[in-house]
Amino acid sequence: MPLRTAAALITLIVAAQLGCGYHIAGKADTLPDTVKTIAIPAFQNATTEYKIEQLLTQAVVREFISRTRYQVVSRPENADAVLQGTVVGFFAFPANFDPETNRASSVSTTTQVRITLLDQSTSLPLYENPNLTHRELYEVSIDPEAYFEERQAALVRSSQSMARRLVSAVLEGF
Repeated sequence: MPLRTAAALITLIVAAQLGCGYHIAGKADTLPDTVKTIAIPAFQNATTEYKIEQLLTQAVVREFISRTRYQVVSRPENADAVLQGTVVGFFAFPANFDPETNRASSVSTTTQVRITLLDQSTSLPLYENPNLTHRELYEVSIDPEAYFEERQAALVRSSQSMARRLVSAVLEGF
């Protein structure tokens, strides 16, 4: 008898969650059905970090192409919606230090982006976030000549992570 009660309770909980709009993160799509094409012009860079906007734009385009049903176009006039972005902040600072050399052994980065997805037919925002923030930690080699190579690779990885977060936020309306 207790086994049947437990099974019925679990079934009831699962059914209630499915009926209440719960979904797996990253799978929802709250954009209107009228949006079939999205233009993603190059993001703007309001920071001093070299080429961060290029890395992020490329990562966002790849993420939209690989994860969504939307066709990404290059010209805003050919799109149903336009995703506009500006990198408004990029900060990198040492997080941990090597006790032997007193050099940074890991660096923490924080990227802040202002994002707006505009509906071309109404000029109204479908999604807007003035401060989408992403944090990333990467390891630094003790060799000072290898630092810049690691930094560039870390910026690419950080841009890809930020793009995943950004696309999920746009699709889910968060």
